[in-house]
Amino acid sequence: MTVYRVPEAAEVLGVSADTVRRWIDDGRLPSIAGDGRPTIAGSELAAFAASRADEDERDRTRAASVSARNRMSGIVTRVVRDTVMAQVEMVCGPYRIVSLMSAEAATELGLEPGVRAIASVKSTNVVVERR
Repeated sequence: MTVYRVPEAAEVLGVSADTVRRWIDDGRLPSIAGDGRPTIAGSELAAFAASRADEDERDRTRAASVSARNRMSGIVTRVVRDTVMAQVEMVCGPYRIVSLMSAEAATELGLEPGVRAIASVKSTNVVVERR
């Protein structure tokens, strides 16, 4: 099982470690009692990140203004595989990233909910938004 320390969870979620501690204290983010320091199960952090990304329209709007060349650290929240392709969803701070790749690549990378990963975005496409 993948586990995250509070500072790691904060980086993945794009917030301060104090915010993560408050969420743990408020019962919003489940933690595991460890060696005196709370840790968060990767699957719990992935679920929390996914629900947080769905909560806040303001963050989704802000994501649309980001340059098309970015490298963002985040957490895998969902992987859907068939025999050829895989759809990998990640939350990187307030941003939701979806990548399509071969099922073989997703397996080789060990991508599953709760795993930390980096999304590198480089686009030569034009993105059209509806106002």
